[in-house]
Amino acid sequence: MSEEREMIRVEQLNKSFGELHVLKDIDLTVKESDVVVLIGASGSGKSTLLRCLNFLEIKNSGSITIDGEQIEKKSHDLNKIRQKVGMVFQHFNLFPHMTVLENVIEAPTQVKGVKKSEAIKEGKILLDKVGLGDKYDVYPSKLSGGQKQRVAIARALAMKPDVMLFDEPTSALDPELVNEVLATMKGLAEEGMTMVVVTHEMGFAREVADWLVYMHEGRIVEYGHADEIFNKPKEQRTRDFLSSVL
Repeated sequence: MSEEREMIRVEQLNKSFGELHVLKDIDLTVKESDVVVLIGASGSGKSTLLRCLNFLEIKNSGSITIDGEQIEKKSHDLNKIRQKVGMVFQHFNLFPHMTVLENVIEAPTQVKGVKKSEAIKEGKILLDKVGLGDKYDVYPSKLSGGQKQRVAIARALAMKPDVMLFDEPTSALDPELVNEVLATMKGLAEEGMTMVVVTHEMGFAREVADWLVYMHEGRIVEYGHADEIFNKPKEQRTRDFLSSVL
C-alpha cells in the first residue's frame, strides 16, 4: 500500500562530538506525507538528528535508510542524497549578489542540469506559492527575515525533494514575521509533503504535526500522535517540558 511508503528509517543512531554523546540509540520512522515535529529543550539533540538525516553530520553508529535505501558515506554520493532530502535552516544563507529568482534556480541548473528556461518557469511558480510572486528580481538585502526564509523554502523545494527538513526555521525571525513562514509550511503539509520539523512553536506543532517526538539529553523520551502527547503525555519528563512551554 502506497500510504505505507517509508521515507526515513533511523535505527540505533549514535552521534558524538568528541567526548559529548549527543544522540543515543535513536529509532525513528517517518512515512510518506507524515509531518513529524521534534520538540525538547535546547541541547537535547534535535538539530543534530536533523543534520544526520541530511548527512551534514555523519553518524558514529546505527543506520539511516532513505526511501528504502540504507545510506552510507562510503558507498553513496551524499550530494545526490541531499537532493532528495531538502533542508531549511535557521539562517537563510541566500546568495546576496543574486536576485530572489536567481537564488531559487541556482541549484536546479547547476546541480541537476535543469535548462535555465525551465528552472525560471518552475522557480516563479514556487515563489508564487510562498507568496513572493512580486519579488523575483529583488535582492535579499531588500527582504524582511520572513521573506528571506520563504525564499529559502522555495529554494529547497526547487530541487523537488521527497522530504523536507526544517531546523527551527522561525527562531531567527522577529515575532511578527513568524506566522508567514509557518503558514507556508502549513501549506506544504496540506499538500502532503513529508516533513521533519524542529521548532519551539507549539501552536504550529499542535496544529500541523501528525507525530510528535520529545527529545531529552540525546534520547527520544516519547513519540506518538501529536494530540495524544499534547493532551495526555505518558512520561513525566514530557509533562514537565510541556507545562514549561505551553
